[in-house]
Amino acid sequence: MPAQIISGKEVSAQVRERLKKDVEQLKLKNPNFRPGLVVLQVGDRDDSNLYISMKLKAAAEIGINAMHLRLPATATEEEILHSITEVNKNSSVHGLIVQLPLDSVHEIDTEKVTNSVAPEKDVDGLTSINAGKLSRGDLGNCLIPCTPNGCMELIKQTGVSVAGKRAVVIGRSKIVGAPMHDLLLWNHATVTTCHSKTVDLAAEVGRADILVVGIGKAEMVKGEWIKKGAVVIDCGINHVIDETKSSGKRVVGDVHFQSAKEQAGFITPVPGGVGPMTVAMLMANTVLSAKRFLESHQAGKWNISYTRLNLRKPVPSDIVISRSCAAKSIDSLAREVGLFSDEVELYGKTKAKVQLTIIKRLQSLPDGKYVVVTGITPTPLGEGKSTTTIGLAQAMGAHMKLNVFACVRQPSQGPTFGIKGGAAGGGYSQVIPMEEFNLHLTGDIHAITAANNLVAAAVDARIFHEATQSDKALYNRLVPLSGGERTFSPIQINRLKKLGIQKTEPSALTEEEINRFARLDIDPSSVTWQRVLDTNDRFLRKITIGQSPTEKGYTREAQFDITVASEIMAVLALTSSLEDMRQRLAKMVVATSRRGDPITTEDLGVSGALTVLMKDAIKPNLMQTLEGTPVFVHAGPFANIAHGNSSILADKIALKLVGPEGFVVTEAGFGADIGMEKFFNIKCRYSGLRPHVVVLVATIRALKMHGGGPTVTAGMPLPKEYVEENFNLLEKGCNNMRKQIENAKHFGVPVVVAVNAFKTDTEAELDLVCTLAKSAGAFDAVRCSHWAEGGAGAVALGEAVQKASSAPSNFKFLYDLDLPIADKIRIIAQKIYGADDIELLPEAQHKVALYTKQGFANLPVCMAKTHLSLSHEAEKKGVPKGFILPIRDIRASVGAGFLFPLVGTVSSNSFPFFLGASYSHYANAWFIKLGKPAVRSD
Repeated sequence: MPAQIISGKEVSAQVRERLKKDVEQLKLKNPNFRPGLVVLQVGDRDDSNLYISMKLKAAAEIGINAMHLRLPATATEEEILHSITEVNKNSSVHGLIVQLPLDSVHEIDTEKVTNSVAPEKDVDGLTSINAGKLSRGDLGNCLIPCTPNGCMELIKQTGVSVAGKRAVVIGRSKIVGAPMHDLLLWNHATVTTCHSKTVDLAAEVGRADILVVGIGKAEMVKGEWIKKGAVVIDCGINHVIDETKSSGKRVVGDVHFQSAKEQAGFITPVPGGVGPMTVAMLMANTVLSAKRFLESHQAGKWNISYTRLNLRKPVPSDIVISRSCAAKSIDSLAREVGLFSDEVELYGKTKAKVQLTIIKRLQSLPDGKYVVVTGITPTPLGEGKSTTTIGLAQAMGAHMKLNVFACVRQPSQGPTFGIKGGAAGGGYSQVIPMEEFNLHLTGDIHAITAANNLVAAAVDARIFHEATQSDKALYNRLVPLSGGERTFSPIQINRLKKLGIQKTEPSALTEEEINRFARLDIDPSSVTWQRVLDTNDRFLRKITIGQSPTEKGYTREAQFDITVASEIMAVLALTSSLEDMRQRLAKMVVATSRRGDPITTEDLGVSGALTVLMKDAIKPNLMQTLEGTPVFVHAGPFANIAHGNSSILADKIALKLVGPEGFVVTEAGFGADIGMEKFFNIKCRYSGLRPHVVVLVATIRALKMHGGGPTVTAGMPLPKEYVEENFNLLEKGCNNMRKQIENAKHFGVPVVVAVNAFKTDTEAELDLVCTLAKSAGAFDAVRCSHWAEGGAGAVALGEAVQKASSAPSNFKFLYDLDLPIADKIRIIAQKIYGADDIELLPEAQHKVALYTKQGFANLPVCMAKTHLSLSHEAEKKGVPKGFILPIRDIRASVGAGFLFPLVGTVSSNSFPFFLGASYSHYANAWFIKLGKPAVRSD
């Protein structure tokens, strides 16, 4: 009875249909995912082109995203290797085929090229690593060469069990014979490999239950050699002369088919046998590689190692601790938390930027739990919010084994070199290396400085040119000749549309239209955009610009602010994408025209340039804590005149990376009445994120000051009231904590109070604060010692936060955006600060009318007031009562997306953090913290 024909076409069709369903299932579970394949070709051989077209067609049918990467025949080995390296790094590619032969005019080491393919992407199965794994039976952790894999698939179709059978493989090539031997062996056959030196080949073939032939000789194996009923797999492709064919030749295998089919039980034809299976198994390997990739890169499935602390007593200085810790390489940390290599830009060994492409990859995944750390009203004694933020992250990660990300702001260089010092945390709860963190980091603040000052230069240049040139001369400068023609740029087209001029041809504008287009007519007295510098330089607070003779007497008073006060910093913190940042930068209002119209950076024509300057700054910075948990450091707006929170982008990426059971811990600047209120009403409004827990940080010492404790003097020992038990001051001061708990509960979020303990605190004092906090409505209140003990000292806090994150919450905003500006200010003043009412002074009244007219009344409100009191008077501690909150002025940060009222005497460049205001209350606190043992004597 003739052998049954094993049709490779039919089997390969079944394989492809199965793969198509597999890919559909992958896409159902991961909507933004598709298996990716690259076929790299050198030269332009016709046969290679044919094979590649077959592979690309098969990939398209299955749903694989395939790309043909063609290099010219002049490509050198180095260029080929570079292309392979780039594909290896591309996380969207899961299979790489190097089409052989390499048709280059140069001498190419084919073995070196094929071995440069990443083993996990080597869908041909040709690398030495995959071959080695196959030879030792590690079938579940390698990619099997396609022809042998296809042969096994054909053998399975016969229903003949391989286990225990005698198999003979003729041929020992790296592509077919050798891997076929290994594959049969590890499927439990007894295998003999025959080759050109084998004695009595016919006898060996005659003993085979399974015969696989890949010797490359036409019809060499005769039918009479074959054991009756054997399975015969013919891998040969040979051309023999056949005058009956139009081509003069026909394709035959290595087995004489006509005689062999009379002996064999099953046999593959040539063509139509093994050939179609090769492409099918290439696709199968690609899908398998994609599945393995997904399995090893599941969001929230971290394989992270933590760094063990070597605690010392007494606790050394922050810099000594930071330098004593051996940080993990940042690329290792990135891999541990699920970042792909092509999503990370390394800045040395300890910091990196993360590409925004990750947002699309992770967008369909659930978020983790969102925690914001805030504090009682700040005092010169400090509360330790940053230290608590890092300590909590270390506790939840290194000790509770939860996925956790800390998201913090980048500190300004001004305070860092001033009295305040850095902002990396402290003691054994720090971001490291602290020098990198506190200084240049990756240059984001420098980018903001450059972008901000570009705007300032453009404003003054425009005023100057409009004052000194005719309409025609100005127009010719704005729309210069290029190649003998004038053309409008896209940004100029936008301006024409804004003016209602529906023309795109520069020569078509009338004189009146040229005037309107070319002249912004900026009122110099209305310019609100200032130059910035990230250094405390008090002598730049007020300056006169334009004194050079070239400016022809066009001088005006101006000022420098510190860089982190720039609206561009707030834009960076509140943006959600590169395009969103471009739009926000374009909307920034820099002045008002004499007609009363707002002048934006888009009107100036610089918004595109600003985006280019900020294109890298928009990417969050990855660092780590002392215990090896990940930290995003991104954006650094102050909390008094801006919203005081790190970036939305960092939080969003972190929430996806930690997975649904993980935590993201971020910090809001100053007290709950400042940073937390803005976190909820501004940041959460724009991000769409909803927090799960508020952590409110308090210290015994700071509460005593709010209870009426004496003032402190920089460099002097603390008064005894702060280092000895004093229930009277402490209980009075807890009123401030109660008020801040109440403030958090206005937003419907559970509150956990973290009592940051000092050595001089008594057990009774700590117990009293915890008891009063819970009676005021806190979900829980726990003492912490993370400054001295690292994450181990904040485990109780971490456990409380974890429990609170599962408690019922009803998050809500404090006010509706459609309310009038004054009403929004009044709600914050009365509900958060405890004011009786507000008073709009004349300039503020004028701004309310102006911004309402200009269409900005529906923006959220970002109160600019002292952080040292709930009221507008810094010296009033505790919970002031019976005060009217004076609103002196209102400014607009339209690009960032908020109005900021100036409360009392506060201004945009005279905060303690700003240009050179040295021995303020807040600065004194940091002087004590940095240099004197009075604050931390633990």
